[in-house]
Amino acid sequence: MSGVISGPGPTKQTFISQRLRLNYLDWGNPDAPPLVLVHGGRDHARSWDWVAQELREDWHVIAFDHRGHGDSDWVSDGNYQVSDMVYDLAQLIHQQGETPVTIVSHSMGGNVALRYAGTFPDTVRKIVAIEGLGPSPKRQAEMRADPYPQRMAEWIGKKRAASARSPRKYESIEAAFARMIEENSYLTEAQARHLTLHGVNRNEDGTYSWKFDPHLNVWMVEDVADEFVHQTWAAITAPTLLLYGADSWASNPQGDGRLEHFTNAEVVEFENAGHWLHHDQFDRFVATLRNFL
Repeated sequence: MSGVISGPGPTKQTFISQRLRLNYLDWGNPDAPPLVLVHGGRDHARSWDWVAQELREDWHVIAFDHRGHGDSDWVSDGNYQVSDMVYDLAQLIHQQGETPVTIVSHSMGGNVALRYAGTFPDTVRKIVAIEGLGPSPKRQAEMRADPYPQRMAEWIGKKRAASARSPRKYESIEAAFARMIEENSYLTEAQARHLTLHGVNRNEDGTYSWKFDPHLNVWMVEDVADEFVHQTWAAITAPTLLLYGADSWASNPQGDGRLEHFTNAEVVEFENAGHWLHHDQFDRFVATLRNFL
């Protein structure tokens, strides 16, 4: 995998979801079966470019920017909920007008995509989720250890602080690039540069800021109840592939009990890979993906 994207790139398109204008990339080949790429938190659709290039000859590849990410609109109140993101994905697939789709997703995007697949099982052919189940049961218990009123008060404080904070500014692309490398040491310089170039906007004063909404650092106090998430996972009928990096902070569902909520899923762990295993072990990831699809 090189850091350079060769050949014609994707066309940039938009669609409307809950009054927001959301961005997506269409890699062409419209007569091929549809495949949707769903990125993770504080990421963007262009992080899938290398994967899209590998698949575009056999699939009609679509990659979209979640609300608050990439070139999509930010929400006016700064409150981001998974249910709204599931709606956005449902709206994108509905407007494309062709199902069943194949979905490849990462992290927060995997959380969204798996809930979509359980809500509309007949519209999904196969689904891949890279570390997309959210916090482990142990982490969930730790997060809920404090009384709800205390957690709500902390959330209000964090939201108030976020509202007063301007997006961080970097004096140069090189400074933003250095931050990207710091965040994921597995990335090559070419990969990190590509992700940085597509992940920033230039400000009026010549500095650079990440495209994602800073409010994405403050999530709601509670999601839907675990039992409802488990019901949704159990409703997925499409073959499901759950991928995990051996060096990631994420908990492998094969060991923490969450795999039992799926009826048709397998887990594959990648050695020498962290949370972004599709970057860290690209060749193995693509081989695994092609075999599964």
